[in-house]
Amino acid sequence: MSAVVTIRRNDDAEQVALTTTTTGLDIFGEDRTVVAMRVNGETLDLQRELADGDVVEPVLISEPEGLSILRHSAGHVTAQALQSLFAEAKLGIGPPIVDGFYYDFSTDPLTPEDLKAIEKKMGQIVKEKQRFVRRVVSDDAARDELAGEPFKLELISDKGSASDEDGSSVEVGGGELTIYDNVRRDGSVAWKDLCRGPHVPNTGYLGNGWALTRSSAAYWRGDQRNAGLQRVYGTAWPTKDELQAYKTRLEEAAKRDHRKLGQEMDLFSFHEIVGSGLPLFHPRGGVIKRVMEDYVRIRHIEEDFDYVGTPHIAKEELFYTSGHLPYYADGMFPPLLEDAERDEQGNVVKGGQAYRLKAMNCPMHNLIFSSRGRSYRELPLRFFEFGTVYRDEKSGVVQGLTRVRSITQDDSHSYVAKEQAPDEVRHLLRFILSLLTDFGLTDVALEVSTRDEDGKKKDKFIGSDAQWEEATAILQAIADESGLPVVPDPGGAAYYGPKISIQAKDAIGRTWQMSTIQYDFNQPERFKLEYTANDGSHQQPVMIHSAKFGSIERFMGVLIEHYAGAFPAWLAPVQVVAIPVAAEFDEYLGGVVAQLRAAGVRVEFDTSDDRFAKKIRNSAKQKAPYVLIAGGEDRDAGAVSFRFRDGSQRNGVSVADAVAEIVAAISSRTNESPTANA
Repeated sequence: MSAVVTIRRNDDAEQVALTTTTTGLDIFGEDRTVVAMRVNGETLDLQRELADGDVVEPVLISEPEGLSILRHSAGHVTAQALQSLFAEAKLGIGPPIVDGFYYDFSTDPLTPEDLKAIEKKMGQIVKEKQRFVRRVVSDDAARDELAGEPFKLELISDKGSASDEDGSSVEVGGGELTIYDNVRRDGSVAWKDLCRGPHVPNTGYLGNGWALTRSSAAYWRGDQRNAGLQRVYGTAWPTKDELQAYKTRLEEAAKRDHRKLGQEMDLFSFHEIVGSGLPLFHPRGGVIKRVMEDYVRIRHIEEDFDYVGTPHIAKEELFYTSGHLPYYADGMFPPLLEDAERDEQGNVVKGGQAYRLKAMNCPMHNLIFSSRGRSYRELPLRFFEFGTVYRDEKSGVVQGLTRVRSITQDDSHSYVAKEQAPDEVRHLLRFILSLLTDFGLTDVALEVSTRDEDGKKKDKFIGSDAQWEEATAILQAIADESGLPVVPDPGGAAYYGPKISIQAKDAIGRTWQMSTIQYDFNQPERFKLEYTANDGSHQQPVMIHSAKFGSIERFMGVLIEHYAGAFPAWLAPVQVVAIPVAAEFDEYLGGVVAQLRAAGVRVEFDTSDDRFAKKIRNSAKQKAPYVLIAGGEDRDAGAVSFRFRDGSQRNGVSVADAVAEIVAAISSRTNESPTANA
């Protein structure tokens, strides 16, 4: 019987006869939508030879893995182009990232003109359709070939400890080393790089759907103690149209940037004298924060949570008991030493009691649970707190409100009997989804984060295999039954248990990680939590963590960008701006303002000396859903005129109707912007 391979495309399968040198390119030909192949589940280059009995699936350029391969190949072309222009440049690491890629180099700072020159050279390399050719090399051979690349030599020495976090895993793994040659049509090698692959068959697959976006300073392997580098960022897409759509999204995202809008709308600020990642909320931003807090506080009470409160610091011993030290030590601020003895230079000569700023609320909630005996009749027992926690985020990763160091969490913990855990997870998921809907985030998916099962990082997680299997199965089953899209996240679990993260898309299609539900079988054991069961025995509860907003700061930042600052009427910091056409109408319009304020509406009354046209322009910056205007005709008719954010206008609305309409819209919590065109 002749040798065959099975080709699977979606649900279809066919068998293809093999020769002794059949490759993936022989199977898929010049189909540019296929950039690699999965052979018996392993992703390989299309140039790899196939063997009898192999099961082969195409990796499409349109799927996430295919896009990553395309972008990683674009990173290699970037590095080749840069080194052809700057021969002294040394190669760092170049992984694919969300929506693009980067490559690090040791070279002089790059200018915008340098990037244009690199792009031009990349275009030439793409047109040459240089083949990516994989070679397996020994450690010694790799060192000889890359003797002039000090960073690559370090990776060769560290190949057993490659990491996804610093990008080194794209270069080396724990097994064989490979080098990819970029080969011209005449067979000569144009360039080479240490890499695990896979890559697209040739540089021509990049087409015209790529671009360099910017450069920045970086550090070798992301550590500021290491050498300073230059990082070149780029993006790559299957087509030019998709590239242009991405650029359009970037332009729209820039308009919606919450940091810019936060300043323009006077919502919040950051100050160097306070510290990086520590926001100050201004009165208008404080309104949004208060509305969010009031909403979620009431919702928790409605969902049968008990409100609790805990301090901002605690003895270090508490976090050893919980397991956060040492597992989460990198995310916590250094210890504060109480009663330490110091010398004249301020150095500690005799240690005192070590305290920590809390990075999480759960250890103290456990102490509340254990403060007295608990009965099965109390379960589920649900604690909720607005707890501000502190995370030692590095200065390079803090970003506006979406990555901060002081985090206000609507943090809750449910203590349940093991058999109650599935229903409690369902209850929490329903709660979260309804909250997201109320705030206008309705396009959601679930991410199930599990333990790393490959053995490399298993020591990052505590608990038995049986505990992990049971908890993971519960979360996976509930995610699957929700009917929502479910995305796996292997290795992304908390150290104490698996979790469900709710991913929400904003108005321009970007995905944000929002709320979380985490299953914890470890802390109840570490704190020796127990309740009396109905048979009189003492049983250990399961603890389920959940944060609905997650971080109020982050959630607010996402909302600012989702609505581009044009908040729904119920959430807007200024709901109505009242503008008289001239000063003689101040008193009349002031009476309308008084009625609105008496009804609880947040009104800004502009009686400044600015001209009427400027007042209208100023009101647009505040993005208030309603602007009320009053002139002579309005006063005579006992009416006002509406002007809306979309520029539409409705005139001659009676004061009573105007007040009733505004109050009704706010009370309804609709997320639609009012308009005269409805």
